[in-house]
Amino acid sequence: MTPRARFTKICLDAVAPDEVGRFWAAALDRTWQPDGNGEGGVYGAARHPVLWINRVDAPKSVKNRVHLDIYAEELGHLEALGATVLVPEGDDRRWTIMADPEGAEFCAFLRPGPPEPRLHGLVVDAVHPAVVSRFWVAVLGGKYVDTCAEHTEVSNVPGMDFTFDFVAVAEPRTVPNRVYWDVEAASVEPILAAGATSLRAPGGDIDWHVLADPEGNEFCVMVRDAGE
Repeated sequence: MTPRARFTKICLDAVAPDEVGRFWAAALDRTWQPDGNGEGGVYGAARHPVLWINRVDAPKSVKNRVHLDIYAEELGHLEALGATVLVPEGDDRRWTIMADPEGAEFCAFLRPGPPEPRLHGLVVDAVHPAVVSRFWVAVLGGKYVDTCAEHTEVSNVPGMDFTFDFVAVAEPRTVPNRVYWDVEAASVEPILAAGATSLRAPGGDIDWHVLADPEGNEFCVMVRDAGE
């Protein structure tokens, strides 16, 4: 199946983008590049940023339904950068739940000499993980992996050097996500045909489409000509 779009980057909303961007750049061993307008990107070697930090006025109010999994050598380094431990590793959980300087949750997997890239996965809470992950396979390509009843995964997605995970939760989404992602496509119509919903068309202060997947997770689509 030919993908309908190509993944480009993850976006995070923040009240103080410079502080949050510097944290994530250091945590992922990447470079923070502010854009002069109070926002900016976390860059590796690619022309696209790995993460883009957007400025918003409202602080985080509920647990994020989208979070990052990262590799790290030690928790102390992340804490020195401004992270906070929320739930220590233990029992059958092989990771530590932490929060960035503005409270955005993420999971740290400790490894000696952490592998590159440090970003391990983009993780989304879902009422129906299989449904939403199959939607994203249809849109972005990759391989659907049904690991268990509570967890599905989309791997080998073009443009992603990390996994795209969907974890079962009972509660539905109640507020817009503060972590979302951008894709590029020749048209939004095939994405809508796959099951997406249009939330906002280009105009005013944006030149991209804002869509939502079958469980309401927002994502942005930049329409590009084939030659761009």
